[in-house]
Amino acid sequence: MPRVAAATLMIVGGEDYQVIELNRAAAAHMRCDPVLKIVQGATHLFEEPGTLETVVALAIDWFQQTLQDR
Repeated sequence: MPRVAAATLMIVGGEDYQVIELNRAAAAHMRCDPVLKIVQGATHLFEEPGTLETVVALAIDWFQQTLQDR
């Protein structure tokens, strides 16, 4: 993880506690300033109604903001 310098977005389900902690631990070792977004009410595969759409919206927003800033 210390070699990761590129802009990074991590999207995790709010009910996936282990993966949230794994992502936080990984982010702490990155050279970049990663963004961690948590989708409330979602589990690992975002199978709950509306959660996958939330993931898509978060990704679109992040890409637009990140690419606009470059």
